[in-house]
Amino acid sequence: MKLLNLGVNHHTAPIDIRESVAVAPEVLQDSLIDLRKYLHRENAEHQPEVAILSTCNRMEIYCAANDVDYEDHHLESRAFEWLAAQNNVHKNELRPYIYSAKESDAVKHAFRVGSGLDSMVLGETQILGQMKKAIENANQVGTLGTYLKPLFDKTFSVAKVVRGNTQIGSNSVSMAGASIKLVERIFGPISECNVLFIGAGEMIGLCANHFAGKNPKKIAISNRTIDRGSELIQTFASQNLQTEVFPLAELPQHLHQYDVVVSCTASSLPIVGMGMVKTALKARQSRPIALIDLAVPRDFEPEIKSLKNAYLYSIDDLGEIVNAGKANRLESIGEAEKIIEKGVIEFYETLEKRAVVPIIRSIQDVGEQYQKIELEKASRRIANGDDPMVVLSHMAIALANKFMHAPIHALKQSSDENLEEYKKIISKIYSSK
Repeated sequence: MKLLNLGVNHHTAPIDIRESVAVAPEVLQDSLIDLRKYLHRENAEHQPEVAILSTCNRMEIYCAANDVDYEDHHLESRAFEWLAAQNNVHKNELRPYIYSAKESDAVKHAFRVGSGLDSMVLGETQILGQMKKAIENANQVGTLGTYLKPLFDKTFSVAKVVRGNTQIGSNSVSMAGASIKLVERIFGPISECNVLFIGAGEMIGLCANHFAGKNPKKIAISNRTIDRGSELIQTFASQNLQTEVFPLAELPQHLHQYDVVVSCTASSLPIVGMGMVKTALKARQSRPIALIDLAVPRDFEPEIKSLKNAYLYSIDDLGEIVNAGKANRLESIGEAEKIIEKGVIEFYETLEKRAVVPIIRSIQDVGEQYQKIELEKASRRIANGDDPMVVLSHMAIALANKFMHAPIHALKQSSDENLEEYKKIISKIYSSK
């Protein structure tokens, strides 16, 4: 099998490039099917296996295909073309930011991603859940197979060992923690702020919990569906916080009430525009407002940053704060890399063992056929009154002759260049030691 990983991430591409190729959750399964069709080569016996990992910090394609049907350049060029074409990004604009890895390098990359070594927050655990969700989607639409499924099973296994045996995730500053640090630079204590969260997904849930722990004056959720927002806000009921939930459609009327706005939705277009923020600042009498955009594609129009008293931060802007606590965890990278290298070796050993399973089954089938034939012969002879010991002796000789026939025939018929190799193999198999 040929294995390929191709994509962009926060190391190689700025946020505007990442958001241009991001796949929204609601179309991910359709994209998987479309990608497999796009990669499928005419006359190929089998369709390629594919998986897509699309998060705030990366958009990656994983594909595996039979090496008889597909060449490396076909898979890589077609995967790149699909990535550019899905959102009409010009290939020349995208190409400088693309990275790719093949075979064992692709396996290692998957393990590093799952273990948090390739994350903006070194050692963070959220990526593992995102990978599991990506594989769940691929499994549901049937784009995984006998190569990618074991690859990601091993990825999750290696990630568990890395997290359990190193300090890679200790003392890490999460995106939520970085957001709080930014807000405190602007306003001081969070306890003096009204905080609004736009969206109600996993990232917003994590951030809301962090901010709630700082006892803000008021905490609110704005979401397309009120039920999901209400469900999230209920988790703070025991903290005696002033809370509010309102639909996203009412955001323009409420925005000015909040000092801090944290947004992370799956919208493909910005949901907060420059005009909305201008109006809110006017109503706030130019009191500053902190806007933290954790979404890719972005939820706030980038031009908002030019407004006086509007402090807009994207997920990339949080990187500096996140990396401030990274030094203490760098020592664990070497340990983690050793675990990953071992995992790569184990993965390929498993594949090699699996490759001989059909041969083993074939030998077993032949053995069962020989056994059936000779048992039937022996049963008939015993039924006819032949001496059982004589019958058993003939059966043993017949079985031995049948099993010896194939290697002896191979030796006799082998060409001169293959003879020595056959002799070594057969001698090793039939060695009495």
